[in-house]
Amino acid sequence: MAEYKPIRKVVSGNYAAAYAAKHARVQVVAAYPITPQTSIIEKIAEFIANGEVEGLQYVPVESEHSAMAACIGASATGARAFTATSAQGLALMHEMLHWASGARLPIVMVDVNRAMAPPWSVWDDQTDSLAQRDTGWMQFYAENNQEVYDGVLMAFKVAEKVNLPAMIVESAFILSHTYDVVEMIPQELVDEFLPPRKPLYTLTDFDNPISVGALATPNDYYEFRYKLAKAHEEAVKVIKDVGKEFGERFGRDYSEMIEKGYVDDADFVFMGMGSLMGTVKEAVEILRKEGYKVGYAKVRWFRPFPKDEVKEIASRVNGIAVLDRNYSFGQEGILFNEAKGVLYNSKSKPVMKNYIVGLGGRDFTVDDVRKIAENMKEVIEAGEPDVEVDWYHLKR
Repeated sequence: MAEYKPIRKVVSGNYAAAYAAKHARVQVVAAYPITPQTSIIEKIAEFIANGEVEGLQYVPVESEHSAMAACIGASATGARAFTATSAQGLALMHEMLHWASGARLPIVMVDVNRAMAPPWSVWDDQTDSLAQRDTGWMQFYAENNQEVYDGVLMAFKVAEKVNLPAMIVESAFILSHTYDVVEMIPQELVDEFLPPRKPLYTLTDFDNPISVGALATPNDYYEFRYKLAKAHEEAVKVIKDVGKEFGERFGRDYSEMIEKGYVDDADFVFMGMGSLMGTVKEAVEILRKEGYKVGYAKVRWFRPFPKDEVKEIASRVNGIAVLDRNYSFGQEGILFNEAKGVLYNSKSKPVMKNYIVGLGGRDFTVDDVRKIAENMKEVIEAGEPDVEVDWYHLKR
């Protein structure tokens, strides 16, 4: 690791996102306020008002749909574009998310996970971001405020290497409005890690005019989809390389798309995403002292999905308890469905059970993890789950 003196600030997850956007030297921010995201764009507006940034264009718009449209236009001219949203706002962007990925524009957006209405909720739930899983955006799930900051910086570098948009996902209130110490990186070192964007093409290159989003014939359209798919495959290596470089420079390694703990000797592992994995980590430490052979697998990148790492984990354990703070109605938890699908043709088939937890921000505690561990132990001994999808909190 290169020696450097970090700048430590006590900030919320939202402020961590705003500082990361500032340090990434974003050139265009277009956004519309929505709880619990609003303080991200408010903080960026404060940077501009105080003269802390130069050359940043802030575009106030009338809706989230327009915010993404403005980012698409800015990115197509070669600018580094950023936005943030949540829940219903992300849903309103849906059409434009396809435009961003189809046009291969490396926009970075922070989505503050919030449950979808109705009934109205402003609390944490992963359904809003996971409902966008097929739009062609990469998705990184942050466990804590530090990962929000680091994730934005890495996302820009990855996005601009593979020409794909990226979404950094953080939990409503659990991260967005909770303060913690975040180690920030001096601007000159961020500039070394993340140099100015060098776009492959721009609308402002008048000697080489192009069109973006033009009509394609059926044969041509097929080719575009194939290239988008290949870009996601390429992104797996780029994500690991950028994560390794980040660790070498700044001491926080992200070279693995799944962060693993105690997998080598675990009977079973808890698999999940986002802030709930902080609770899981604490519980695993306690459970191991009590004799439980448990581990954890925190999925950092949901898109592209870390297929090889899931298979590798499955080859070591007898069971996987998948914790989903979301639900795909008519099926099961989304992470569970993805992991199970990866293992369909795999030689390793551990016993898997899906636990639906924390929807709409319902509290998820260390004691909950303990009870799930007790149930998972029984499931493995029985050789199969009594029910594949367990709406765990209904039993409380």
